[in-house]
Amino acid sequence: MEMASSPRTVEEIFKDYDARRTAVVRALTHDVDEFYGLCDPDKDNLCLYGHGNGSWEVTLPAEEVPPELPEPALGINFARDGMNRKDWLSLVAVHSDSWLLSVAFYLGARLNRNERKRLFSLINDLPTVFELVSDRKPVKENKPAADSGSKSRGSTKRSNDGQVKSNPKFAADDGYEEEEDEHSETLCGSCGGNYNADEFWIGCDICERWYHGKCVKITPAKAESIKQYKCPQCSIRRNRP
Repeated sequence: MEMASSPRTVEEIFKDYDARRTAVVRALTHDVDEFYGLCDPDKDNLCLYGHGNGSWEVTLPAEEVPPELPEPALGINFARDGMNRKDWLSLVAVHSDSWLLSVAFYLGARLNRNERKRLFSLINDLPTVFELVSDRKPVKENKPAADSGSKSRGSTKRSNDGQVKSNPKFAADDGYEEEEDEHSETLCGSCGGNYNADEFWIGCDICERWYHGKCVKITPAKAESIKQYKCPQCSIRRNRP
């Protein structure tokens, strides 16, 4: 596989990825009959390449070792006649998705953490080859409403006076750093462990202590249905005669 120059910026790498992906999608959809005919099981190991100029090619793998770029799945032609056509195309699509990602992140090996994250975000906004070939619709992300956003990461409940009570994680993204500093000394009422922004916490509406969800066996999903949470200690005290 030849490349005149290797893209290096996030935008250049994504442009290269998009062109290769578009070429592969065309081979497996619009040009599928031609592609199917080229994948003769009697031939040697064949690969499906999508090139940065938007063209696709079914050919033998590169002879150089190691290759200039990661290589796509080898021998896709051998399984052609042993599978249902649609299943075979879906299999090629899955392998093509893996190959496209490997090429993109090979080219982006020198990107920093934030650049890699941005590259993946751009790629992830596009449907995969498999989704397009198998007619599967990408699952849309359900973004939480503003008044329940903190529940997805921790817990938000209403206290007895009807006011919203947020856990020490953070109530809104804009105030994340301030909230984290404010609650950095919060301790779990059960294990005594320090507050950790990566863990689910839930607050007692009676004593107003905070607990790791795992310590009191409450999951984020279960917390959604709890109108008033009482910690184990408060539950014991309330049940005493």
